[in-house]
Amino acid sequence: MPIEHKRVLAAITRCRTGELGHLRYQCCSCRRVHWVGRSCGNRHCPNCQSDKTQVWLAKRTAQLLPVPYFLVTFTVPRALRKIVRANQRVCYQALFDAGSQTIRELAAGPRFIGTDRLGFFGALHTWGRDFTVYHPHVHFVVPGGGVSQNGSRWQAGPANFLLPEKAASTVYRAKFRDALREAGLFEEADPEVWKQNWVVDVEAVGDGRATLKYLAPYVYRVAISNNRIDAVDESSVTYRFTPSGSSDSVTRRVSGQEFVRGFLQHTLPRNFQRLRYYGFAGQNSKLSMGWVRMLVWFYLGWCYLLAKQPAPEPIEKPTVRCTKCGGEMRLVEITDGSGRVLYNHPLPYLDSG
Repeated sequence: MPIEHKRVLAAITRCRTGELGHLRYQCCSCRRVHWVGRSCGNRHCPNCQSDKTQVWLAKRTAQLLPVPYFLVTFTVPRALRKIVRANQRVCYQALFDAGSQTIRELAAGPRFIGTDRLGFFGALHTWGRDFTVYHPHVHFVVPGGGVSQNGSRWQAGPANFLLPEKAASTVYRAKFRDALREAGLFEEADPEVWKQNWVVDVEAVGDGRATLKYLAPYVYRVAISNNRIDAVDESSVTYRFTPSGSSDSVTRRVSGQEFVRGFLQHTLPRNFQRLRYYGFAGQNSKLSMGWVRMLVWFYLGWCYLLAKQPAPEPIEKPTVRCTKCGGEMRLVEITDGSGRVLYNHPLPYLDSG
């Protein structure tokens, strides 16, 4: 088992059990004290990362442009999945590089957008409806337009068309093949896989808001959430999932070993980022989002709108309530796994007389 898998298991099995330390809350009303086990904070833990998900969704939604958006999905044929799983860092990087380069090259064609100065992001997924099945693919959220080469105007594509799927499949397959050859993995692949049609799906998604809400739960969560687990005993786990093409969920019972194996195959290599940003969507882009937004406004004829956009409202964490009286609780102490106090801030004494 890779050392990264051991680290993930060690973190998840100790999350909120008290082995990593405690948070001590005190109720402001009834003065009761509540001890809560600290979270592990691991990015693969189904209990953690919910706050990051909401922050990411709010930030991405605020950056949406008033243009049509498209969801472009690049997948890997079944015959290559064993190679991808055995060489995750190289192959995941190839997925991102081949997919993003395909989008920019085809979008630059005069029949489409006519420029490769786009701004989009990609999110890596390695599971489908049933998390025990390994299915690596990348979703790219792409606006239907880009900035001209000289940066002076917005160039829009058709409202319901971004790029041809058949041409994208051919270009993407060639780029992925070149990446495997450069990594020394080309000989391990079945030669027939290069003759197949690779699946590339391009879907118009309106203003992009619904797509962001769909992707948000998967950005900072891996494979399966706790609410889909129906039962656990000493030897097996029963969970629910919704098969593709169906709206009804089904249950499946697997051994504990199979459940852990299915979960760990989606563990990312150390320091490998699941999200990648390209063009003016990236933080280091020379084109600011404010400038791009202004170009879009001029293209749409919105000449009288103020250039200054309101900042997105900060997301407030929900108030922790006392389980006895429902009063507000305040954090007064944090300890580590050895019992050492890392933070101590008791509530002030209130004289009731």
